[in-house]
Order: sequence, then structure tokens, then C-alpha cells
Amino acid sequence: MRVSLDLVEERLLKAVDTEQPLLRQSGSHLIRAGGKRFRPMLTLTCAHLGDPNRPNILEAAVALELTHLATLYHDDVMDEALVRRGAPSANARWDNSVAILTGDYLFSQAAQIMADLGTEAVRLQAATFARLVRGQVNETMPRPEGIDAVEWHLEILSEKTGSLIATCAKFGAWFGGADDATTAVAEEYGEVIGVAFQIADDIIDIASDASGKTPGTDLLEGVPTLPVLYALAGDDPADARLRELVAGPVAEEDLEETLALLRASKALEQAKETLHQYQERARSLASSLPEGPARDALVDICDYMIERDA
Repeated sequence: MRVSLDLVEERLLKAVDTEQPLLRQSGSHLIRAGGKRFRPMLTLTCAHLGDPNRPNILEAAVALELTHLATLYHDDVMDEALVRRGAPSANARWDNSVAILTGDYLFSQAAQIMADLGTEAVRLQAATFARLVRGQVNETMPRPEGIDAVEWHLEILSEKTGSLIATCAKFGAWFGGADDATTAVAEEYGEVIGVAFQIADDIIDIASDASGKTPGTDLLEGVPTLPVLYALAGDDPADARLRELVAGPVAEEDLEETLALLRASKALEQAKETLHQYQERARSLASSLPEGPARDALVDICDYMIERDA
């Protein structure tokens, strides 16, 4: 697996090795900054549900990771982010125009690779991208009346995060030659584990001082994460101060108090329970796959998430 991930890294850099010097530099910026490479790892793992030596698996993993990287450039512009993966974001290092155009360039490189994988692969990638954008748009819009805030949030996570991870798992199994039933389970597992990872990140943003990320970043930015939504939905008079604090972006001088109240709140426990439900659903899906190293690895991912959340 390590050799395959090294090949993914080489192909990512090759994809942005253009003669245009600024694009070459900006396009490789986030690639060289590193990252977990969870999506290509999942594609390569799910390929072992069939034959991992079949053609096009590496190319599928690279195209989908390029798609993910492209969204990061655009996200940083939307969020006015200054840092990404411990390095200055592209929009901070250059400007918004360069960041947007670099994201577009990575999308184009992903599309060229995908075109060589066949019409069905192109269609699936396009449908995935449509879901991803729809989720991003819904996150920026007011929640429709009559829809539960938590349900709306989880649906947004499914679309903007889970959809691409689901396709990564599906492409691995599909290009590996797994049967239709196995491929469908892998795809569902990918979507569920993708939502779970996002919920875990939101909990870590509040609960952990040892994650390498400054606690409360989402609170300061007014991002409506799952623990915050549960807090806002509560009606316990004892939590009135917490609801007041998280009703919008938290002021920096109130951050310490807000974190303390959230860490002691029922809302955080509710978020953890929702996370565990997604973890168990993912574990059940993984356990239903054919026996072998791939199934064991997918189950291990669920265990890793439990340890990460602890």
C-alpha cells in the first residue's frame, strides 16, 4: 500500500508539471503541503475487494484526489482562509484569482485523466461533483422552513464531504473488478465514513487540546457544527448562556468560556452519540464485505475513529 501511495504522490505532481511557471508553483502548493491522502488510500484499499493489479486504479485515485485538492483552493477563497495544512493558503500567498484559477486547473487535469477511464467514470465523477457543489451551496443558504437543523446539517455533510469519499471507495472496488453488490456496499461505506470523519473533526475542534489544531476555530468563524446545532436546539435553562454564545460567531474574548460550557454540555455528548452511530453503521457495512485484508482495513478505519475521538 505504501508503494501505491508513493505512486499517487508522483502522479499528482506530474499532473501539475506544466510549462506555465505560476500554475506549476501554485498547483503543487497544496500537494507539497502534504495531507492524509485518505481518499486515494480508500480507493487503493477498496481495489483489494477485487484484483488490485487491474488497470486504471491508480489513475482513478489520482483523478479523485485532484478533484478534492481543487475544492480546497476554492474553499479557502470562500472562507477567506489564511492557512491550509500548516502552510499559507494559495489565496494568502498569491491572491483569490490565482487560487480560483489553480482550482479550475486541477479540475481540468482531473477531467482529462477521467476521460481516459471511460464514459461511465466521467458521468459518475460529474454526478459526484454536482452533489459536492450542491452541498456547499446549501451550507451557505438559510435552512428551509420545516426541516430539522440537525437533519439538514447531516445531509449537507453527506453531499459536500461524503459524496466524494463514496466515489473514491466505489471506484476502487469497481476498477478492481468487484461484483456489483460489493461495489455498492463499498460506496455506501465511503459516504458514511466520510460524514463520520467530518463530525469527528467538529468534535475535536471543541473537545481536544492535543489535535494539532487550535481549539474553537469553527466557533470563532461561526461555523454551525453538529455540537453547536445540538446546543441551539436545547431548551434547558441552565444552558441559556451557552445558547447565547453560540448563536453566532463567538467573540475571541468569550472563546474560553464557550469551550468550557460546550465541553461540559449535553450537546457535545449528543454529537458524540451521533458520531458513534455513524461509526457503527460503517463498521456493519465493512463487516458485510467479503473476508480479506481489505475488509479488515476498512473495519480498522472505524476503530481508528473511535480512538481519535476518545
